[in-house]
This record gives sequence, structure tokens and C-alpha cells, in this order.
Amino acid sequence: MMNVGHFDAVSFDVYGTILDWEPEISGFLSEWAASAGTAIPNQDLLSAYDRLRQPLQDERPAQRYPEILKRTLEQLGKEFDLAVSDGMLETFAGIAARHSPFADSVGALESLRSMGLKLAALSNIDDESFEKATSAAGLEFDVVVTAQRVGAYKPDHAHFWAALSDLRAMGIPMNRVLHVAQSRRADIVVANAIGLASVWVNRPGHVFGRVGRGAEGAKPDFEADSLATVVQMLG
Repeated sequence: MMNVGHFDAVSFDVYGTILDWEPEISGFLSEWAASAGTAIPNQDLLSAYDRLRQPLQDERPAQRYPEILKRTLEQLGKEFDLAVSDGMLETFAGIAARHSPFADSVGALESLRSMGLKLAALSNIDDESFEKATSAAGLEFDVVVTAQRVGAYKPDHAHFWAALSDLRAMGIPMNRVLHVAQSRRADIVVANAIGLASVWVNRPGHVFGRVGRGAEGAKPDFEADSLATVVQMLG
């Protein structure tokens, strides 16, 4: 069992854990396919999108996330033989700034902060998109690490070392940090590798981050179906 007395800070994978991004992406992709007169199952579109995006995030020097989104959509169009207009690329490039939080996210973060915990965000997003989405949702963090800040995308370890360094500067050592994430590939795999305690938020029906790069064999210390459950486990 875990409880709040074991930790001084909680770090988060933001998109997919705090912000609910799959429905909006799914809606965009399914509408695109339907407009082209094809009937491609949503899960197939999302799985292909998730698979095509990761190699682009591995490239160095790293590109900003809006460009990653454009290039992923272009590759998805080639894979499914769907035309991609310039207007669609521009619209999709801004989608990360528009995602809303899960129903339990804001309350869960407020509860964790009321327990005296510092909150850190580790996000595979550019600074502008992150700021727009979290500000609109009323989300605040004590530490923010984006892909733009470190010049790399998770599962690159740079995100984690940057966040842990910031927390250490606040007097919080790594063994007092709990990482909470939906993505097994981007987060739980790395937490295992560096010895960071972790919770896998296994939100029912969600697709992203479950396969590849050792995700299938990743072993979180704890598992929860929502952030509200994480709060209950800590409380």
C-alpha cells in the first residue's frame, strides 16, 4: 500500500493522464476518413497514429510538437490513402492546445496539493500548447518540463532528470517522488529504468502508449483507473 506520508511530490504525464486527448483526436481522424468516403474503425486510426508519431519524436534535433502533429497526419494519410489539405494540417497542428481535462483531474490535483504535495508536469508538448491547454483548464504545477524545454520527447530520460533536478532544488529527493502516468511506453518504462515509484493510470478504453518500446512488460508499482482513485490510494 502507499500513502501520502511516503511522498513529497507527484509528477505527471499530462496528456492522457490529466488532459483527455484521445476523443478529440479520434473525432478529427474519423471525420477526416468519413469525408473521404472510407469507413476505418476509430481504434485502427488511433493505433496507427500512435505508432507513426513515436519515430518522429525520436528524431534529433527534436521538432516542436505542432510540426510532429503535421508530419504524423501526413504519414497517416499515406498509410490509409487519405488526402490531407494544408488547412487540415494547420488545424491539427493546434489540437494539443485545445484538449480538456478528465472530469476528475482538477479536483484530484487540488486534493493532492491540499495534502502538501508538490506537483510536477512532464509533457511531450511544446510550451505554447501546454500553456494554453493547462491555463484554460485552470491547472497549475510547481515544476513544468516540456519536450521543447529539454529538446527531446519521452521516453527520453531527459524529461525525468530535468523534473527530478527541479524537485531536488526544492529539497525533494527522488525517493520521495511518485510518478503518475497513463502512457506505459513514454513513462512507466522510464520509471522502471531509473527506479522511480510509479502509478499506471489505466483509463478504460484508451489506446495511446500501451505498446512498443517495452511498454507491454513495464511494471508500475501501483495501478489505478483514474486520478480520483490515485487520490484515494494516497489518502
